[in-house]
Amino acid sequence: MSRKNGSGSKVAGPAGYLAGLAPSGPSQRQLRVGEEVRRVLAEIFARTTFRDPDLADVDLTVTEVRLSPDFRHATVFITRLGRSDVAELLPALKRVAPWLRTQLAHKIRARTVPELHFQPDTALDTAMHMDTLLRSPEVQRDLNASSEDEESED
Repeated sequence: MSRKNGSGSKVAGPAGYLAGLAPSGPSQRQLRVGEEVRRVLAEIFARTTFRDPDLADVDLTVTEVRLSPDFRHATVFITRLGRSDVAELLPALKRVAPWLRTQLAHKIRARTVPELHFQPDTALDTAMHMDTLLRSPEVQRDLNASSEDEESED
C-alpha cells in the first residue's frame, strides 16, 4: 500500500502552513496546545523586563497562537492596546524569540517546543474600523430607510 505524503492537510504556501491552517481547520490538540502557549507567553510578557532596549518598557498582549500541524512552528499574534505601532517591535521580538522559546520549554510539557513567529494582530483595528463605518450617517440613513420599507410592507 502506498500512502500519499501530506494527504491534503495543509493549505498551499508556507503562510497557511505556519498559521496552522488546514482545509478542515485546526485540530483540537492544536487549539489546546496553542492556548497553553498563548497563556505562558502572556505570563512571560507580563512579568519579564527585557534587556532589549526596544522591548524594555513595552506592554504586549498575546491575542492568539496558531500552531502548524506538525507543532514545529507557532504564529504568535500580538497587539498593544491603544497603540498601533506593533509592527515596529517585530525585529526586537525576532531577536528575543530564542530566549522566549527556552522559557516556553521550561513551562510546558511538549515533545517539541515550536519556533515562534510574531505577527501584529489587526483584528481589533478592523473591528473598530467596521464599527466606525456602521455608525456613519450614510450607513445609518440606509439602515433606517430599509427598516421603514419593511414596516410599510407589513
